[in-house]
Amino acid sequence: MSNILSEILRDNSLDLVPYEALYRHFHANPELSLREKETSEKIAEHLSQLNAFELHTHIGGYGVVGVLRNGPGKKILLRADIDALPVQELTSLPYASSKTMRDANDIERPVMHACGHDMHITCLLAAAETLVKIREAWSGTLIVLFQPDEERGGGAQAMVDDGLYSKVPKPDYAFGQHVMRLRAGSVGMRPGTIMAAADSLKITVFGRGGHGSLPHQTVDPAVLAAHIVIRLQTIVSREIDPSDLAVVTVGSLQAGTVENIISDRAHIGLDYRTLKLETRDKIISAIKRIVEAECMASGSPKPPIFTPTRRFWPIVNDDQVASELVTSFGGHFQDFDGDTPTVNVSEDFCRLAEDIPSCFWFIGGIDNELWDEAQRDSSVEIPGNHSALFAPQIKPTMRSGVDALCLAALTFLGK
Repeated sequence: MSNILSEILRDNSLDLVPYEALYRHFHANPELSLREKETSEKIAEHLSQLNAFELHTHIGGYGVVGVLRNGPGKKILLRADIDALPVQELTSLPYASSKTMRDANDIERPVMHACGHDMHITCLLAAAETLVKIREAWSGTLIVLFQPDEERGGGAQAMVDDGLYSKVPKPDYAFGQHVMRLRAGSVGMRPGTIMAAADSLKITVFGRGGHGSLPHQTVDPAVLAAHIVIRLQTIVSREIDPSDLAVVTVGSLQAGTVENIISDRAHIGLDYRTLKLETRDKIISAIKRIVEAECMASGSPKPPIFTPTRRFWPIVNDDQVASELVTSFGGHFQDFDGDTPTVNVSEDFCRLAEDIPSCFWFIGGIDNELWDEAQRDSSVEIPGNHSALFAPQIKPTMRSGVDALCLAALTFLGK
């Protein structure tokens, strides 16, 4: 079967040159989470031109879904995320983003597709056209879903809460992919957990403000926060089993606004990632214990405030579905890893696939020459996701992304 599917794709492959231009458009015109208006309109316009999909827009914000009913059979959902990041692009590409937008706090920010969602959008649009083109080769219902607000972890749940599966058929299987810091053209998948859970937390600790020349009359929240930051580094190194995967990162730290005033509070932005939910609970307990103890040690006048800001559940591939896709992918891609390592990067795809057998995989996006040079010389740096220098190599990344989505659908849309 895998050879037949591979032959169907090769015999009906699209000319991706127009999609390369479309990718450059999305890359040069990124939009922040919850503000993906023009991106969603461009997606809907492109899908409508295929004259095959029943369109649904503005689901959970700027979510766009196309439904193609093509006879009896399984219902398959293919998903791409569409939002960008508040990062200033430094790639110097001719189609690099120079765009700025106001964020949720009404602050003007540079914007960049630093996580590759522009590639995800383009691959799914090209896969949609491919599957329309070969619709005589399959039977069932195809659902292509373009999800907003992935970076903040809220978009998938927002679409579900907005009645997604009352507006479109609930799928029998759901699939997604992510371009990663891997050799372009490669594809990686594994059964079971492939991406970690992630949580973000804002911690506010309180001091007693005053003049910078009179620290003995104050409780300095900057010093308090510094002690907390150092102590948090011991959670993974001293409290988590070394055979388990966990990360605790302080991504932001802010106290005061000028040099000679001791503030009355400090804010710590924390991110922690785990594969096991019991490890997550252990980390949460350790964070609270450390913060509260340091506040007590510093004589903080008020208890700290813990404010969760986002949460991602782990991405767990269905064993049976993954097994079938390993066969399909392995018969098509020359560079395929069916047991790719689990990563601590996180996604909210699983909120679309709750109670639905699903599978998620990685496509490589790093320039082949750069990748090979880095394998020979460890000093060569390869930009990863969320870097201001991250820019997937268009060829062969796009082709592998399009083929992977089509193969996943065709595996379960047989006639």
